[in-house]
Amino acid sequence: MDTKEIIRYLSAYDGKELKLMEVCGTHTAAIFKNGIRSLISPKIKLISGPGCPVCVTPSSYIDAVASYALKEGCCVLTFGDRMKGPGKGGSLSDLMGQGASVRIMYSPFEALELASKHPETTWVVAAVGFETTAPSYALMIDEASKRNIENIRVVTALKTVVPALRWICENQPDIDGFICPGHVSVITGSDVYIPLAEDYAKPFVVSGFEAEHILAVIYDIVRQLEHGEGRVDNLYPNAVRPEGNERAKEILSKCFEKGPATWRGLGRIEGSGLYLSGEYGRYDAGSRDLTSDMKLPDGCRCAEVITGRIDPSQCPMFGEACKPESPYGPCMVSAEGACGIWYRNR
Repeated sequence: MDTKEIIRYLSAYDGKELKLMEVCGTHTAAIFKNGIRSLISPKIKLISGPGCPVCVTPSSYIDAVASYALKEGCCVLTFGDRMKGPGKGGSLSDLMGQGASVRIMYSPFEALELASKHPETTWVVAAVGFETTAPSYALMIDEASKRNIENIRVVTALKTVVPALRWICENQPDIDGFICPGHVSVITGSDVYIPLAEDYAKPFVVSGFEAEHILAVIYDIVRQLEHGEGRVDNLYPNAVRPEGNERAKEILSKCFEKGPATWRGLGRIEGSGLYLSGEYGRYDAGSRDLTSDMKLPDGCRCAEVITGRIDPSQCPMFGEACKPESPYGPCMVSAEGACGIWYRNR
């Protein structure tokens, strides 16, 4: 079936109301960019999930990174979208005015060069992300170990998506199907969703990022639901293999082990965090202890946005007190956050 036929089918859909969650922030952006909602029936509701790693990072992590930035002899390396993440003591951006030593990086491997050139400084890498970016941090640490570079430390907030999807299935049974993240699935493979589909009898379909990819996935999910099916389909086969990227998974298992992690808006999820293990543990800067989180600011409904209970525009702060240049809650901080995407496409 070509894209025009799919659009005709989805726009004319008049069955039971369906709630489909796109887990990836890039999918949320692509849905807006391509006007997907205007092409499908209002009975097919697309909702955003916890697809932004910055948004689900707890405040204790941000506070820990900030403490290193204020410590003499230390410099924090971070990607730019981590700068405005709110902690109890403010964001990294806020603290720079107090003398915090922070440097924006474009690759974790910059830490190797900086640590070699400046052995007098401890370079603290703020490692935030899902399976997509975790291998790059693992490769960097592995290389540091091989080169006996000891003035690097890593504060990790690396999380895995499948345990969060299981949490959502357990706590929000009204979600009918899932548009699975393309970038994450390149690493994990599509087979990783099979236990979820079997346990909850819901469709889990891997999608690319073009309009025709997303429309095809929505069509696949709707057709599965109409036939009472709930299986895993991979509609992004040119990038995603059933088994995933074996080399990336090998370096992850070499450097990290799984443990409980706190997701802002979701709470503690067992087995969802990645922590440096074995000989690599000496590079960790206290990541396992960062489990507490501050109460969201009064009026902020980011927890409901992250779990798909409400759309960002339903939050009373959205576009008023909360904007990308002055984020009130975590979902507005990052370019991948649902509130930030909705605001830019409002």
